[in-house]
Amino acid sequence: MTDSTITVRGWLGADVQLRAAAGVPVASFRLACTPRRFNRRTETWSDGLTQWYTVSAWRGLADNCAASLRRGDPVVVHGRLEARTYVNANGVEVLSLEIDALHVGHDLSRGTTVFTRAPRSEPDTAASEAATPEAAA
Repeated sequence: MTDSTITVRGWLGADVQLRAAAGVPVASFRLACTPRRFNRRTETWSDGLTQWYTVSAWRGLADNCAASLRRGDPVVVHGRLEARTYVNANGVEVLSLEIDALHVGHDLSRGTTVFTRAPRSEPDTAASEAATPEAAA
């Protein structure tokens, strides 16, 4: 596989936006990551430039992100990295870093959270009853 995978930790810049694409749930959010460096000479910490990522999560992960994440939450995201370029309204070429999320969770080095297992979707009972031999008789 030639995908570039990445794991980043950062802070949600806004609440998760949930939409449907071809009938499939998709959650999108912006993730801010600001690297910190320790300068041994001055014995001080300094912040680097904030890197912004657009994160997309699909299907069940999308529903779970929308139900669990809020603006300002510290999160860890693991997924496939895509660098896209486009020309904005001012005619300037912009580089956009996008992550197709495979795993998303709260960053537990920053606090605690409570996990609730998502219920499994039950098969359609009418369809399963029609498939039984008793229903065919």
